[in-house]
Amino acid sequence: MRILPLFLSLVLLGQGSALAKTKVVASFSILADMVQEVAGDNAEVTSIVGPDADAHLYMPKAGDAIAVAEADIVFVNGLGFETWVADLISNSGTNATIVTVTDKVTPLLVEGEVDPHAWNNIDNGILYVQAIAAGLSDIDPNNASSYKARAASYIEKLEALDTKARKAISAVPVEKRIVVTAHDAFGYLANAYDMTFLAPVGIDTEAEPSAKELAALIDNLKEVNARAVFVENITNSALIDQISAETGIEVGGRIYSDALSVQGSPATSYVAMFEHNVSLLVQKLSQ
Repeated sequence: MRILPLFLSLVLLGQGSALAKTKVVASFSILADMVQEVAGDNAEVTSIVGPDADAHLYMPKAGDAIAVAEADIVFVNGLGFETWVADLISNSGTNATIVTVTDKVTPLLVEGEVDPHAWNNIDNGILYVQAIAAGLSDIDPNNASSYKARAASYIEKLEALDTKARKAISAVPVEKRIVVTAHDAFGYLANAYDMTFLAPVGIDTEAEPSAKELAALIDNLKEVNARAVFVENITNSALIDQISAETGIEVGGRIYSDALSVQGSPATSYVAMFEHNVSLLVQKLSQ
């Protein structure tokens, strides 16, 4: 006779534990993965912009506002990346803590505009992790030691990845480290590893090059002997296909700039994305 009440008590206890998880919203998939790495099982993490989706062009939905309204903490990239996020947060009426993970990043400028793609330098990725751990610890001090430990372990992994990337890229002669991508998302990677990235579109995928600008880029690519052009997972391949056809430069494959890939593809985490991008770049530039 006591089994049913005991069972119900256990169920309610289980529900209470689930409800006790910190509710976290991250603005896009790369950041959400980093947050999950630090949070572990202590948080329920939701990403507004999902895999293979372009955060530059994203249009928030009603469900996004609900998720933000119910969140305990919201992580955003900042630096102008999510042009829609301030309105989303304001309109949701949320009381969540808002953390901008690039607050300690030294931003790059591209033709006078701030480049928001700071995660493409692992040194900045580490700053993201530190900001995430601090934000989670502030709102959930009971699990602060767990966040600190997981962040430290994650940072060690990122530092090892950076060392591996530097070694691989340094084996490619500097004059061969010229890359063409669909939009200007890899300035931080270029600075970190002494590479040159060229693109027909600037830091925002919404812009489109004029015929004159595209012709000038094509002429420049022929002069500098660019080694490969790459399609991005978030952009249409038409411009890259045109550049390849007019220059004879091989399309080197797909790299991941502003979003992770869907399951079954090679960039389902920040670490996997970085490993894939560096490996593909080195492979093609070494040919």
